Amino acid sequence: MRLDGRRESTNVDDRRRLSGGKAAGMGVGGLIIAALITWIMGGNPLDTLQQADLGQLAGGQQTEQREFTPEEQVLAKFSKQVLASTEDVWTEVFKQMGWTYKSPTMVLFTGSVQSGCGNATSAVGPFYCSADEKLYIDLSFFSSMKKQLGADGDFAYAYVIAHEVGHHVQHLLGTLDEAHARMAKMNKAGANKVSVRIELQADFYAGIWGHYENKMFGSLEDGDLEEAINCAQVIGDNYLQEKAQGYSQPESFTHGTSAQRMKWLKLGLNTGDIRRGDTFSIPETEL
Repeated sequence: MRLDGRRESTNVDDRRRLSGGKAAGMGVGGLIIAALITWIMGGNPLDTLQQADLGQLAGGQQTEQREFTPEEQVLAKFSKQVLASTEDVWTEVFKQMGWTYKSPTMVLFTGSVQSGCGNATSAVGPFYCSADEKLYIDLSFFSSMKKQLGADGDFAYAYVIAHEVGHHVQHLLGTLDEAHARMAKMNKAGANKVSVRIELQADFYAGIWGHYENKMFGSLEDGDLEEAINCAQVIGDNYLQEKAQGYSQPESFTHGTSAQRMKWLKLGLNTGDIRRGDTFSIPETEL
C-alpha cells in the first residue's frame, strides 16, 4: 500500500507514554495475545469491559516512561496516515449523500487505557467507543496478528483500522446505537446474531473505504486486496473456533463466518456503493 508523502491525521491522542506496562498481573505480551482472541471472538467489546475486574486493573497498572522502538514509530505513522485516509474518503462519501462527516479520534495506548466506555486493557483488542467517538488500539496488536494468525501486510493492518472506523460510520448513521438498543432487550443468542450483522456491516464499510482510497489516491499494490481478504478469512468465528477447539459453535458467533466476512468486505471493495451494505434487513441466510 503506497502511502509515501501522505498526510497524517491530527485526530490522534497518543497515550502510549502514559499507559501501564502491566495490568491485572499480566504482561503486555500476554495481554496482546488475549487481545487477538477477544477481538475476533468477543463481539461487542463493551461486554469484555463489563466483565473486567476494574479494581484489579486500577491496582495493577503502573505508569512508565519509555522510548518507542523504530517499529512502533513506523506503525504509529502508518496508522495516522490510514486514519487520515478514512477522513478523506468518508468526508467525500458523506458529502455525496448530502451529509457532513465528523471524524473520530484514534487513541494509541500500551497495556491499558481509560475510555468513555470504561477502563480497558489490551485484552479488549482494537475497539470503538461510541460514548466518546474514539477508536482505541494498542499497536502491538498488529504483531500478534502476524504471529498468531499469519495475517500480515500493511493493507491487512489498514483493514483493522478501517473496520473500527466503520463502527464510527454506523454510529453517525444511527445504526450502531439502534442495534445496541435491540441487543439490550435480547437473550445472548439473539444479541449474538445482531452483533454479527453489526460486524459484517463494519467489514463492508472497510471495503467501501478501500474502494475509494484506491480510486482517489491509486494507493493499492499487487497483493493488497489478498492481504485484507486473507485477514477477513482467518478472523472468521468458525475459523478461529475450529483452530482453537477443533469445532465451531454457530450460536456463539459474534463477528460472522470467514465466508461472510470476506463476502461483505469484497462487496464494499468491488462496488463502492454504500446502499448495498444493509446487513440488518436481509434474511440470515443471505448474510
